Amino acid sequence: MAAQRQPLPGRRWHFAHGPIDIVIGADGESDAVHAAHEAAWRRFEPLLDELVAELSLLRAPIDGPNRLRGVVARRMWQACVPFSDAYITPMAAVAGAVAQELVGCYRRAGVRRAWVNNGGDIALYLVDGEQLRVGLFADLAALDAAAVVAAAGGRLALDGRFTVHAADGVRGVATSGWRGRSFSLGIADSVTVLAHDAAAADAAATVIANAVDVDWPGIERAPANTLRDDSDLGDIAVTVRVPPLPAAAVRAALDRGQACAQALRARGQIVAAALVCQHHARLVSGHTVVSPLVAAQVVAP
Repeated sequence: MAAQRQPLPGRRWHFAHGPIDIVIGADGESDAVHAAHEAAWRRFEPLLDELVAELSLLRAPIDGPNRLRGVVARRMWQACVPFSDAYITPMAAVAGAVAQELVGCYRRAGVRRAWVNNGGDIALYLVDGEQLRVGLFADLAALDAAAVVAAAGGRLALDGRFTVHAADGVRGVATSGWRGRSFSLGIADSVTVLAHDAAAADAAATVIANAVDVDWPGIERAPANTLRDDSDLGDIAVTVRVPPLPAAAVRAALDRGQACAQALRARGQIVAAALVCQHHARLVSGHTVVSPLVAAQVVAP
């Protein structure tokens, strides 16, 4: 099936092609925004085929030099290299890297701000003095149902929100967790990361969500390739069920995830992170003000 697009209310666009499902918004001079939307569409049309052409390498663990050729594929690899001391493939950054590629089309005179939301992994463009509010949503399992309600004219029930200012240096927001679209090794309901770009945020969210974990009876795991035969995780065990846990177990899991996030922040790899597990939350943050819950939906302005 070919790539498809349709306009949405609020001067937004919906782009879709296979597994890629994107909502884009932008503000600025009408002609400049229109030209940027057209440029983004032209860039979007071949993107899936570019990634599929190198899919075998993208699903392979990072080991040795970067042999990928495409711009987005190489960005995925580069975002994941800092985490290659453990098993990771470039696919850990795919959604963020695609969003980051498209938001580049809006870096032009006349566009004040733009956001590309690739299934909750978000790339931002903000000129000096601009800002954007990002909604916080903790339960990834409820996102699909919530989106349907929102599309029907209802309002998405957010757990909180924060504002990204241009001066913050945050240009990527990504969310991961065992309830999300991708597999996780951990038990976090959701982990949201703010970083300097969307690909880095995506990879870091994956790694931190994997770290939110505890060994406890009743947590069910299964080899990833028994759940999805094309998984890049092969026979690595991923989380498929997490029962209600005692508070001590949840705290232990969050302690591990928080330590991981703090280490990444100390190295400058992330700006902030919010971790949620069974109604408990942790926040790792500096100057950026973030509610202690998790991001999944852009709310403009």
